[in-house]
Amino acid sequence: MKVNTRLFGEIDIADDKIITLPGGIIGFPDMQKFTLIYDSEEKDKQKQTAIMYLQSMDEPQFAMPVVMPGDIFPDYNPMIDDELLSDIGELTPENTYCLVTISVPSDVKKMTVNLKAPFIINTDTLKGAQIMVEDDVAVKTPIYDILAARKAGKEDS
Repeated sequence: MKVNTRLFGEIDIADDKIITLPGGIIGFPDMQKFTLIYDSEEKDKQKQTAIMYLQSMDEPQFAMPVVMPGDIFPDYNPMIDDELLSDIGELTPENTYCLVTISVPSDVKKMTVNLKAPFIINTDTLKGAQIMVEDDVAVKTPIYDILAARKAGKEDS
């Protein structure tokens, strides 16, 4: 499927790379088809940036930066009501992908992630859901210093 995106220009996405969020995303229930685009074409996973983009296939001008929260907060393990995820198929540690949105204001040092409303994706069914977790976590959790320290560590190696 070809789509002309705001951030990446025209891209061709294979059907097996399209993720369906049956309930849409918070605030945009009609956007249900997405794909993940990596911030770099780097094949070496160690050199890839942590940031990806959840690109809407329904609204090509809409893409949001996302990151796997476990890469930044290793102890992040939200309590999720299984009923909220019943539409996406049976989840196992091997087929579950968790993403959180990144907010990047004009002052990049104030970059945050939303740990309160993660995306849970079943990689077997390519279905997912954005859910609100009950955990005591922030909607705006600062991450700039963590990412800067990680980048400095990679450059030193």
